[in-house]
Amino acid sequence: MADGGVGALGSVAHFLGTYTPRLDDKGRLILPAKFRAQFAGGLVMTRGQERCLFLLPPAEFHRQLEAVRQAPVTSKSGRDYLRVFLSGASDEVPDRQGRVSIPPILRAYAGLERDVAVIGVGTRAEIWDLQAWEDYLGEQESGYAATEEEVFPNGPF
Repeated sequence: MADGGVGALGSVAHFLGTYTPRLDDKGRLILPAKFRAQFAGGLVMTRGQERCLFLLPPAEFHRQLEAVRQAPVTSKSGRDYLRVFLSGASDEVPDRQGRVSIPPILRAYAGLERDVAVIGVGTRAEIWDLQAWEDYLGEQESGYAATEEEVFPNGPF
């Protein structure tokens, strides 16, 4: 991966890193330069967990949607997840400057005002309120260190 931000692992993109852009007065975000090529043709923005937003390439969005749709309609948790996931979803296409508009309903959900963190999380990017991200990261550090054996029983390195 030459640029360190987005690479291809087979045909699946992966997003890496943390960036701290600011929203403009119109609620637009300038995508990190290293993510722009992957999102140039469009993206789906939707609610994520822990009050962040997911930015998904269309193919990844459809993959996740199909996975959720496998839950039977009789599954309350499946219905609930699908409703929250899709009711806030928005198709967006970055402009020539790499900006995307974040709909007001999603800005309110994630508590986004000005300072944000855009993080790469493998097959998606996430947008967090910067302070919320810093708080989350601080809370997770001890758990991150403690779960190595649980996640990687044979050691990752």
